[in-house]
Amino acid sequence: MRMDHFYTKAVKMMMDTEQLAEMFASEAYEIEGVYRLVIPPQSVLHGFKTERYGLLFPVRGQALMHLEGKEYDLRPGVIAQAVPGLKLQSRVVGTSEYEYFSVFYRWNPFTESRYPQEASHFKLEYGCNSRVNELLLLLHQHFRNPSGLGKLRVKELFLSLMHQVLTGCSHRFGEKQTGRSSIEAAVAYIEGHYMHPLTLNELAELHAMNAKSFSYYFHKYTGCRPIDYVIRCRLERACELLTTRSYSVRDVASSVGYANPFYFSRVFRSYYGMSPSAYAEHSNESTAP
Repeated sequence: MRMDHFYTKAVKMMMDTEQLAEMFASEAYEIEGVYRLVIPPQSVLHGFKTERYGLLFPVRGQALMHLEGKEYDLRPGVIAQAVPGLKLQSRVVGTSEYEYFSVFYRWNPFTESRYPQEASHFKLEYGCNSRVNELLLLLHQHFRNPSGLGKLRVKELFLSLMHQVLTGCSHRFGEKQTGRSSIEAAVAYIEGHYMHPLTLNELAELHAMNAKSFSYYFHKYTGCRPIDYVIRCRLERACELLTTRSYSVRDVASSVGYANPFYFSRVFRSYYGMSPSAYAEHSNESTAP
């Protein structure tokens, strides 16, 4: 991928989120700082220059920021990117405090040498997402850990954060296949994690969507609701285990995600018209020589 080609597209507001994701996933960089700031209402900042590469994540309030004379309206659901050496002015709008996180990073020298001047600053809109705020808090907390594992956790959280943001941007920019791709990813996730506690909100946030939109698209592409699909995966696996007659109903319930075997039996009966133990016996009779 040629970075100059990618960033020229970004400046023209034709952001290819897949290419941006590729850059953060593949290029070498180091997270240098994660800060959380709360600015009083009507505060004004001027005569300032940016010193590092960084991303600004507003989480509360609204501010108008000028970078090299270009104005950005920064509020929750939006992030701004800037490079070192830019003239910056900002003003908090309204009567509320302005709260944001700043994430600063450093490219390796080879990557930085290819960074085009025309891409020195831009804004992305990903839409409000509570998971982004959670990841920002975790990133801020873990950045203080200087150990190797601590740095690895910071990188993991940053990549999760950018995944949430860029997936949200894809939806905002109306990429045609985003809905289908997200649901395909959700189906794969459910099939690999059905035995764990899963909620609609958790599944939606994992794929950078609100619960209502996620449920709509999931039903559109699969024909059923997300939690119904979770239950189907659990019960299909339960049937396989019951057929072997090697496990008790309690063990089967636990292995497919039901801590309460009585609740598991009730759900199973509502789907198959018989109890798990009756299903096991019926299966055994059907396969007997």
